[in-house]
Amino acid sequence: MHPKFYLAAALAGSWQAAASSILFTGGTIVAFDRKSGGLNVIRNGSVLVENDVIKTVSVGGIPVPKGNGVETVDITGKIITPGFVNTHMHLWQTAFKTLASNTSLVEYFSRYGEFAAASLLSVDDVYIGQLAGILESLNGGVTTILDHSHHTWSNATSLAGLQASIDSGGRIFWSYAFHNITRNGTNYQIPEQLANFRDLATKAPFKGSPTTLGVAYDSFSGNPNTAEIRNVIDTAKKYNASVITTHALGGPWGISNMPEDLAGLGILNISIPIVFSHASFLNDTGAALLRESNHYVSTTPESEYHYGHTHPRIHLYQDQISLGVDTHFTFSADILTQARLWLQPVRRLLYAEVLSRNEVPSHNPMSANQAFLLATRHGGLALRREDIGVIEEGAKADLVVWDGTSPSLLGWNDPVAAVILHASIADVEHVLVDGKWMKKGFKLTQKTYPEIKKRFLASASRIQRDLINLKSEFPQPGDTWQFSGLKVADPTQVDTLRGPGTGYGVPFLKA
Repeated sequence: MHPKFYLAAALAGSWQAAASSILFTGGTIVAFDRKSGGLNVIRNGSVLVENDVIKTVSVGGIPVPKGNGVETVDITGKIITPGFVNTHMHLWQTAFKTLASNTSLVEYFSRYGEFAAASLLSVDDVYIGQLAGILESLNGGVTTILDHSHHTWSNATSLAGLQASIDSGGRIFWSYAFHNITRNGTNYQIPEQLANFRDLATKAPFKGSPTTLGVAYDSFSGNPNTAEIRNVIDTAKKYNASVITTHALGGPWGISNMPEDLAGLGILNISIPIVFSHASFLNDTGAALLRESNHYVSTTPESEYHYGHTHPRIHLYQDQISLGVDTHFTFSADILTQARLWLQPVRRLLYAEVLSRNEVPSHNPMSANQAFLLATRHGGLALRREDIGVIEEGAKADLVVWDGTSPSLLGWNDPVAAVILHASIADVEHVLVDGKWMKKGFKLTQKTYPEIKKRFLASASRIQRDLINLKSEFPQPGDTWQFSGLKVADPTQVDTLRGPGTGYGVPFLKA
């Protein structure tokens, strides 16, 4: 491995030492009620963390445990919640930030996706981009990420992303993407990738960390090579992959990989959780299969609005969805934003059904509590981890403390509504993962974060220059969309200026 890679790893691992016990006192706790499956708000409560788990959740105070390793944190007037769970992301793409603010899905595949960018990023670029993306997420209160890791263009780039995940300290379900790469001088095929995966699983550099090894695969539908599919699934089972994830979409977009496809292959009922990312055109049959097999969809609202996936029906199956981010280089990386962007359009859709009948809605069709559960508990359910996305005794100590005295939250009464509808990531004061401080007093705890920033900025500057200068073609109106065979067409473009010109503008980029 390149020596710079090891240097970056050493820098990232400089964590602030954690006390063996942390006692939070005086705050309002958004706890989990296992009996109802909902939330239980505890005011003036205490949470005792021992090592990596929540030991005690209590109304009032808790006696300080004996010993020298107890850190007491007064959170009076503040709100403590479970960390948010992001069930879909591509962390390696951090360096592309702001380059594609107006891009479409057809352009994404030709310019920014796993195949197009394989030759643009070095091993070091993958490492530092992955690490920077995780730190951005931790800063916003996201403690768990299911990463569809399609930077697997070589043994070296695969290890780089995995090592960055480990070094970050976040709870990362790093899911190795199996895909045949034959583009821009890169030739790295699934048989080689399977051997690399087996090597990583056997050596297990993630052992003892919150990072686990999963599988990502996007060729379940329309793939005549059933032996390849079987090899991927058998490998996932043999090495106890923590999750299998796939891009699903359907409708005019194609890119199926829907529950029906996996059921037809006889692999929907395996014991490993399967997360279907997007699945915007999921239907009743697919939803029934999800319920029967206990698998989940990761809905990524901002991405699906940005790229045009749309949401014709997925809001009808919210008992089997969780929330994700997807391409954080085009928008925000925090799940709080996704929860809010999901909540309000669902309200609009269901209000509109009543209004379309020339009637007046009597009540609000979706609550802030439901959005909160999608952002936390449902992420844990999607990953079949009862111990994450919740505050209860025995759960993992993945916690976020919100500054209830900030200008945004001043005067709050309902802590769930305060977080979901009024807070921003600027209100995230403390973040713990596995009982370790990731953010404390509004600052990330990595002692070498200034050096990490410096390394990332140098990497991103070069990558952005290369991408801006890259000559690439993507489908134009009248062309055929490769995944469904349908024609590509121009949408109506809004007009924000009077007279000639629309005010659409051009991106303000410099090479």
